[in-house]
Amino acid sequence: MADNKKLNVACIGIGVRGVGLLKNNLLSNSDVNIVALCDVNTGSRDYPEFISDRHGGLDAGIAIVKEKNGRLCKGYQDYRQMLEAEDIDAVVIATPDHSHAVITMAAINKGIGVYCEKPLTHNIAEARKVTEAARAAGVVTQMGNHGHSSEDIRLVCEWISDGAIGDVTEVQAWTNRPADFWPQGGLTRPEEKMEVPANLDWDLWIGPAAYRDYHGCYEPHDWRGWWEFGTGSLGDMGCHILDPVFWALDIGSPISVEASSTEVTSESPPLASMIIYEFPSRRSKPAVKLTWYDGGLMPASPDDLEDGRRMGDSNGGVIFVGSKGKIMCGCYGSNPRLIPETKMRKYTKPAKSIARSVGHMQEWVDACLGKGEKPGSNFDYAGPLTEIVLLANVALRAGEKIEWDGPNMRVTNVAEANAYVRRLYRGGWSL
Repeated sequence: MADNKKLNVACIGIGVRGVGLLKNNLLSNSDVNIVALCDVNTGSRDYPEFISDRHGGLDAGIAIVKEKNGRLCKGYQDYRQMLEAEDIDAVVIATPDHSHAVITMAAINKGIGVYCEKPLTHNIAEARKVTEAARAAGVVTQMGNHGHSSEDIRLVCEWISDGAIGDVTEVQAWTNRPADFWPQGGLTRPEEKMEVPANLDWDLWIGPAAYRDYHGCYEPHDWRGWWEFGTGSLGDMGCHILDPVFWALDIGSPISVEASSTEVTSESPPLASMIIYEFPSRRSKPAVKLTWYDGGLMPASPDDLEDGRRMGDSNGGVIFVGSKGKIMCGCYGSNPRLIPETKMRKYTKPAKSIARSVGHMQEWVDACLGKGEKPGSNFDYAGPLTEIVLLANVALRAGEKIEWDGPNMRVTNVAEANAYVRRLYRGGWSL
């Protein structure tokens, strides 16, 4: 925990998300001092035209910091060297999914606060380990599912707690991903070899994953569509869209997960899938069936939704089905409404019972500086949420319904599926 007036922050991963966090959160925060940046690409990289922040890499990040602060910050290619050399209070991690856990654990082991983008880790076992390690070390943590700090998600939780739609027994959630954001589904490993860009340390980019030759279909942008590096549509959007479900219903861990999808290969997640989670009853709350759709699949429009009214938003949405009605919201819990609209207009909203957020990044900064409460999506919350999201990928790869023992982190009916709960690390890498 920092004992100075500003939080000395280092950023690891200066890609699309890393650049966005620098520009929109960190450099405008008077409580933050950016002391170092780290990226395996010391030059600059270009992204597809539909991405607003089209330039990334270490040089691009340093230029952004200089433009804002009028000074250069130190740059590193290897995060391990940076953690040893710099006086750092906290790190922001925005690398591809497969390296989240090893970097997070390295920071935790040095007593450094961690803000890590979603999904928290690449697999379930990693999520459990970094959660337990952060708790034992007492470091301040936050996962980058920024909708968790919104007003809208709090309204969803308060309305459901108020009994606005009675007992919730069914939830439907969806996203449009992968859409045109990255290639996914039926991919095969390219046979042709490409020259590694001069400024890229490909071995460091691979990190703990099994080694393969460089190709532009992995880096800089399309790694999400490969099992070895990404976690597909679920990993990209599940921690956002299922966040209000996990929080409002306190659903805990499922007892079974069943997946149906387009082709799943050993290399790539499917183009589209439907996942059915079964959650048991807990305390006074009934069992819940949660159905997830992606890749353009959608639940049927509710009978009581007015004609012409959009379901969710451009990124996805959630429908909570209760014994007395339904609540619909978009991604991040945005714009929640009882449906039909006539019920919404008649509903008397309860008093606010959940503390409001000062902002997702600011929660973490304040807590690191010792002047704020524990962040809302700290790893004790984000770890179990990530486990649920990534369990769907286990079911997809298993190819059949799996029964899940959450406390022991084990598939009980399909022994081979347990291989997807964790990964083997490449030589020289471990947690």
